[in-house]
Amino acid sequence: MRVDFYQLSRDPAEAALPLIARKVLSDGGRLLVVSGDRDQRERISRALWSLGPETFLANGHAGDPQEARQPILLSDTPTAANGAQFLAIADGAWREGAEPFARTFFLFDDDTVQHARTVWRDLRARGGVEHFYWKQDGGRWVQAG
Repeated sequence: MRVDFYQLSRDPAEAALPLIARKVLSDGGRLLVVSGDRDQRERISRALWSLGPETFLANGHAGDPQEARQPILLSDTPTAANGAQFLAIADGAWREGAEPFARTFFLFDDDTVQHARTVWRDLRARGGVEHFYWKQDGGRWVQAG
């Protein structure tokens, strides 16, 4: 299991997630995006759809009739009805699914940084978990210590 911690200091989750989602889809994967905030899920959905006419990222919401077919599924729980092996946690509140995801993208901001530090320490104590920390440097992401 791999967890990538993304500290949002400049852009909100809805700006960062399309970049992550595009990479997951280009590698043939499916993504589950989790947030307990319905408004945030809506903003993320709009951001994914509005990348551009050739680059929009199709997505849907958990509970919709076609949820299993969605390459990107937005939900308030870490249940991958679309068969996703990749999880993006957009609201800074750590949660895990019943089955581990191959890779988790954990996005957090200044309001949730203390929680993220606790999650980092807890995962470090667990065996078999790789974890990486990314921060924003201008308009790009760089891996930090």
